[in-house]
Formats: sequence, C-alpha cells, structure tokens
Amino acid sequence: MKIVIAGAGAVGFHLATLLCNENQDITLIDKNEDVLNLVSRHLDMLSINGDASNINVLKEAEVKNAKLFISVTTSEKTNLLAAILAKQLGATKTFARISDPHYLDEENRNRIKELGVDVLISPDTLAALEVKRHLKRASFTDLYDFENGKISIVGFTLDSASPLINYSFEKINELTEAFPFRGIALLRNHQTIIPHKGTVLKEGDHLYIASKKKSLEKALAFMGKQLKPIKNVMIVGGTALALRTAQEIENDYSLTVVIEDEQKAKKFAEILNNSLIINTYPGDIESLKEEGLEHMDAFIALSPNSETNIITSLMAEELGVYKTIASVENVNYVPISQNIGVDTIINKKLISANNIFRFVRKGKVEAIVTLHGVDAEIIEFELIKNNRILNHPIKDLHFPEKSIIAGIIRGEQSFTPNEDTFFLQNDKVIILALPEAIHKVEEIFK
Repeated sequence: MKIVIAGAGAVGFHLATLLCNENQDITLIDKNEDVLNLVSRHLDMLSINGDASNINVLKEAEVKNAKLFISVTTSEKTNLLAAILAKQLGATKTFARISDPHYLDEENRNRIKELGVDVLISPDTLAALEVKRHLKRASFTDLYDFENGKISIVGFTLDSASPLINYSFEKINELTEAFPFRGIALLRNHQTIIPHKGTVLKEGDHLYIASKKKSLEKALAFMGKQLKPIKNVMIVGGTALALRTAQEIENDYSLTVVIEDEQKAKKFAEILNNSLIINTYPGDIESLKEEGLEHMDAFIALSPNSETNIITSLMAEELGVYKTIASVENVNYVPISQNIGVDTIINKKLISANNIFRFVRKGKVEAIVTLHGVDAEIIEFELIKNNRILNHPIKDLHFPEKSIIAGIIRGEQSFTPNEDTFFLQNDKVIILALPEAIHKVEEIFK
C-alpha cells in the first residue's frame, strides 16, 4: 500500500516507524532537511524536502497513487490544505491533524469532508477523552470499551492481597461461571504472555481481562479490587492537552487546575466555567499541598515535560492520591509504565497513531488499541461480507497461538466464544494478537 505522510515530527515519525515495520510503501514529506536526514538513518523510505501544501511537492510524492495521505505537520492550516489538494490529485483517503477542537463539531466536520479531508485527527482531544475514560474506572491502569461497553477490556496489577495469586485460569473459570470474564494477556517481567487454562497467576503480574460491562464489577470484587468513585481532581500543566482535558471533565468533578505561567492561567480562567485556576509552580509539592493535593482523588500531570509529570505523579501517590495519570512524550517510557509507579501513562503519539493505523489493517477494522507496556495489538474486526470463515467453527480456522479472541459482539449481545462457536455476518470480533501473529489474523478476516 502506498502511503504519503506529511510531517516528520513526533507523530509523523512514530507513524512512519509503525508503517515501515508493516512493509508499506512510505513517502515522507517535511520542510526540515535535517529532520529528514535523521529519519533516513533510521527508516528505509523515500523522503522529500518541501512544503506539503505545495502542489508540485505533492505531485513529486505521487499522491495520485496513494491509498492514504496523512498530514500531521505542526501547522493546522498546512495539514488541511495539503489533505484537500492530495484528495483532488487522486489520494484515496486523506487525514489531517488539527489543533482547534471546533473542527470536530459535526457541522464543521461535514464541511471539511466535502472539501476532501476524510478524517480529522486531534491528538489533544483523543488524549483528553482517554483521560476521561480512566477517571470513570479509576481502579484500572487501562480501560477500553468496545461498542459502548458491550465488551470492556481492563488492566490491573495483582498485589499481595489479591485472592487470584497461585490460581490457574482453569480454576478461575470454574469459580466465575456466574460472571464470566476472559484473561487475555499477562505482563510479567516485561514479557507479554497470552494465558491458557494452565497458566498460574503470580504476585506482581499485570492482568488484562475482557468482560461484559454488567459483569465487570462482580469480576473485580472476586479479584479483590474495589471501585472508588472520583470526586476531586487536580490537573497540573498549562498545555493545550491540559485545557482540552479540563473542558471535558470540569462539569463531572470538582476540578483544580495548577498553571505556572500567569498569562496561560488567565486564558484558562476565561475559557473554563467550572474550574478553580491556581497560578503556582506545579513542581513544588508544598504549594500543591497548600492547594489541597492531599485531599484529591485523582492527580493528572499534563505539563510538556515527561519527567516532571512522572515525578509529580509519584509524589501525589506518596501522599495517598488514589489515581494518578501522567502524560509522557517519550514513547520509551511506555513499555516500562507498569513498573514506574504511576497508575496510567498517556502518550498522544500512540493514541493518534492507533486511530490512523486501523486504516492500514486488512479486513474491516473498527478499532485498534495498544495496552501500556504490552507487545500486542487489540483489533476489532467487523464481518461485513459473507466469506469462508462463516462456514467453520473457530477450532477449524487455525488462529495462531500468539492470539486470543477477547469476545464477540452480535447485535445487542456480547459473549466469549468457545472452540465450537461459528461467526455470523455482521459480528464484531475483538482479537488480541502479538506482533508475529497479526498478519495471520488479518488473513483470516480479510
């Protein structure tokens, strides 16, 4: 598949890396020749030095043959114009990264689509919505709802008090027949394991389970996990992500926003309607304590500095804050996120890439998510056409060992299949697969 990416910054480079690993035909456009030289030393792809909103540059990149044109430069105007021009030149599907969330309003989105931009990507909005999801289920490090919660996938660490320690999955399945869930992955000593019936859980394991939303609380009670409602929340940081997150959650929680820059604090105060804005240095723990940190249920660190976010979150944990969330720019922190001590790590690049990456996968892909620190993808496939897999039970489809079916959504129903289950047309199937199994899974569903 030919894919043209405009912008070799953080999001563009990460996307290019993912796509190169998929052996796609990638062309990368950027105005900064030094950045392109750096990329060329790491990735095998064609690079073009130029402005992506220039028609001649787009022609040189052969966007007329591109299945995907993805514009993720730091300039919103460049991204929109480049995507519009690429569409007119023949690109099949176009993406544009935006910063103004008003473009996402339905009316504005439709107007932009008529001009030729198929998909708008707002990293700040996507990350803010992920923060919002995690606050709703604060006991988890990861939370993903498929089809409005018909199936939920959550992650948590088994501490010394967990009743599951030394239980095999076969034993757990016997004890949870009334509220079934499926263990789909374990993170143990930085290794991703897909469990089987004989897998025994150990203290310190990070367990991911799939469950119906209505069964989730019973499953958690069985595992010794309690859900704590979040009421008081503190955000630190004067970034666009901090503002977008505050806008999303200020009407649901008692919200305090801590900002060091006085002018940014004034801007936040003008935009937000139901938040307390504090102008102080967020790295000063004594100042945060004076502003009520010890009485917060959740602490969200969204400054531009990853290390500051991690350190302040750890200090909040030390003071007894129940839920901590930290934004990190460095993707190298993500694989070790479960060992850092912060409950949940947010990375805008990964979130944005996953939203775009599903268009690269074969078959009808509804969603792709990655679990923090887990070397695997969760892919939601929709069976939109009558093909060979509908005529055979799952045991005859030869799914690779390094994959597992988390669940099936069939209309308003959802369930965990067994080896004798048949798929039906229009089923939505949620699969977790390790990298070496992804292409085999794609071939089954394409």
